[in-house]
Amino acid sequence: MYSIGIDLGGTNIVASVVDDDYEIKGTSKTPTNSPRSAEEIFDDIATVSLEAVKAAGLTMDDIAYVGMGTPGTVNADGIIEFANNLAFNNVPARKMLAERLSKPEDKIFIENDANCAALGEAYAGVGNGAKDFVAVTLGTGVGSGIIVDGKIVNGVNFAGGECGHMVIVVDGEQCSCGRKGCWEAYASATALIRQTKKAMEEYPDSIMHKLAEQEGKVSGRTAFDAMRLGDIAGIKVVDTYIKYVACGLINLVNALQPEVICIGGGICNEGETLMKPLRRFVQAERYSIHSKIQTKIVKAELGNDAGIIGAAILGKVK
Repeated sequence: MYSIGIDLGGTNIVASVVDDDYEIKGTSKTPTNSPRSAEEIFDDIATVSLEAVKAAGLTMDDIAYVGMGTPGTVNADGIIEFANNLAFNNVPARKMLAERLSKPEDKIFIENDANCAALGEAYAGVGNGAKDFVAVTLGTGVGSGIIVDGKIVNGVNFAGGECGHMVIVVDGEQCSCGRKGCWEAYASATALIRQTKKAMEEYPDSIMHKLAEQEGKVSGRTAFDAMRLGDIAGIKVVDTYIKYVACGLINLVNALQPEVICIGGGICNEGETLMKPLRRFVQAERYSIHSKIQTKIVKAELGNDAGIIGAAILGKVK
């Protein structure tokens, strides 16, 4: 049996055909070009979905169901109630996708993108076998998905699991969600870049200036690369950033005590440079100090495929 998994992101729309063994058989993608109308975006979603099916050597008759991960809040009727990064408000995603792909609505599944990534990692990636699992994605924002007893935690209003919008600094940095001091405003790749630029202004002799010039921009790697070269400003940025990330992780551990928390997104490519200090902070500040069983903090395995695979298996777990 085959299904389509779609990842609707702020930068790209990606669709893949996935089989029962969680293997990707065909893929297509296109830029999201947001902001623009939901109708235009869903036209492109349908196009890349059909292209992915063709790339897999199949037809839509071979597709059992279609799953899509999207930023924002998705209700039980497949309506994207709110997605701030896409300027979506009450978009009937399930209906729009069903019409464009000529599939019944009961074969279309829409879910938050971070929840899809968590589902993918829980079933096919680093969390395989863990019934209680949290995935955190450090990207443009801080996405998160919570799996309890093998099921996605949506909450009473289908907005559960938005851990990126728990406040870690009261009256802190402005977040795009409207609140101040959210974890996302301090631990996202966007936040890291902002923190790096601020440090560069304070340290005009920092090697980060040269690194940014070589790359053509300030990125999430700039401070980490400078830190590895012994740059004082780079070290300060990285140390502070890791403390912010760790603060949110400790909150999750203390609140949920999951078997595994995996870290995904571009920043996780720093590997043990990121993971080791995060584990030290969690070890030092967790509430369950005497428990022999502790939450594992690990790097995500599936990369950009996590959301795709998770979306593709929505029909099996919903």
